[in-house]
Amino acid sequence: MSQFFQIHPENPQARLIQRAAGIIRKDGVIAYPTDSSYALGCHVGDKQGMERIRRIRNLDKKHNFTLVCSDLSEIATYARVDNSAYRLLKSLTPGPYTFLLRATHEVPRRLQNPKRKTIGIRVPDHQITQLLVRELAEPIMSSTLILSGSDMPESDPVEIREKLEHVIDLVIDGGHCGVDPTTVIDLVDGTPRIIRAGCGPVEALE
Repeated sequence: MSQFFQIHPENPQARLIQRAAGIIRKDGVIAYPTDSSYALGCHVGDKQGMERIRRIRNLDKKHNFTLVCSDLSEIATYARVDNSAYRLLKSLTPGPYTFLLRATHEVPRRLQNPKRKTIGIRVPDHQITQLLVRELAEPIMSSTLILSGSDMPESDPVEIREKLEHVIDLVIDGGHCGVDPTTVIDLVDGTPRIIRAGCGPVEALE
């Protein structure tokens, strides 16, 4: 049975953020709100947590996981960022974007795209997520909470609890989120390429 924390989206309760981070550290899988939709997450080193997320979402081995980071300084630890990419990231973060970049050796191979050796990087503009990542002092390994058979992310924390309470460890209720996924931007070859148009505006890239 999963735990259920109601956390204020603008003024998160510090004790609940600390408890949520503790659950992740102990190899827990959580559902949590972001600035686009709800997501599933675990800590970077949790191989079993990653497999649990694969099963929940019915994902194949080619799925690109994302590292949710606190800021640009943390991104540089896990992804190779040249000057032009850095300028773009600086202009669009925090925000509802996922950036595909070449992974550094700090990223476990199982999280990288098997052919391109890339990783998704994200800095959400959401208080709960920001504080949770800072409390962890490392990224959250994350995947949008889209259940098998659906093409829309989950947005209602009460419904998420009903559907997943026996397969995850915590649902963070931060209120309703949107149902649009992030905008995905491929920066691997230097020129920004929009892979998926989501809730992040792309006018600056066109």
